[in-house]
Amino acid sequence: MKRRRVVLAAGAAAIVAGVLACGGPPSANAPRPALPVATTPAPPPATAQPPPAAAAVHLVAAGDLGASWHPGCPVPPENLRLVDVPYLGMDGKPHIGQLIVNQDRVEQTITAFNELFRLHFPIQRIQTPDHYPGAEDELSMEDNNTSAFNCRGIPGSSEWSQHALGRAIDINPLLNPSVYKTGRFEPTTAAQYLDRTRKDAGLLHDGDAAVRVFTDRGWTWGGHWADPNDYQHFELP
Repeated sequence: MKRRRVVLAAGAAAIVAGVLACGGPPSANAPRPALPVATTPAPPPATAQPPPAAAAVHLVAAGDLGASWHPGCPVPPENLRLVDVPYLGMDGKPHIGQLIVNQDRVEQTITAFNELFRLHFPIQRIQTPDHYPGAEDELSMEDNNTSAFNCRGIPGSSEWSQHALGRAIDINPLLNPSVYKTGRFEPTTAAQYLDRTRKDAGLLHDGDAAVRVFTDRGWTWGGHWADPNDYQHFELP
């Protein structure tokens, strides 16, 4: 996927080098020089994992977004950004994923994923929804893919989701399904994860440090909602 880059962040090369040093696969995009983006400072982790460096941030055009954007969406492509973020995979190795977010949520997103990395919170994969046919959310969720922007409405509603504005993130959605009072749940393959007493790596529970990474910074967690309990969902309108 070809994308024009906005020169907002430095250290993309540094984090890729750290990933390679630990044996994780490199980003799909080659590292390029960029200017630094300020993020919340934190002490270095007392682990063998390299600390996350400043993320790289790229401009996107309509052609880059595939089926995740179409005319009539509430946010134009020029108001969106592609952000390279570090994450610890389920294999225990560092990786670089890519999220599309609103330009006004770039710094908050970088800060959150840097903190998740420091916490060693494992994530299955992070890629943009255009990797799935029709940018279909169900397919992305079934693949346990962490994602952000997708121009879609709230299920069962005529209103836009915060995902359509680039101000929401779903994390490990297969492990953290959206559960409705009717008994319906999404993704449809997540039946075994309806039991929220499970302790699988990557699950989110009320009070977890990974949840507080977002809620302590003003994000709303869908796990606190009455209907649905959307355990995967964080939004910052």
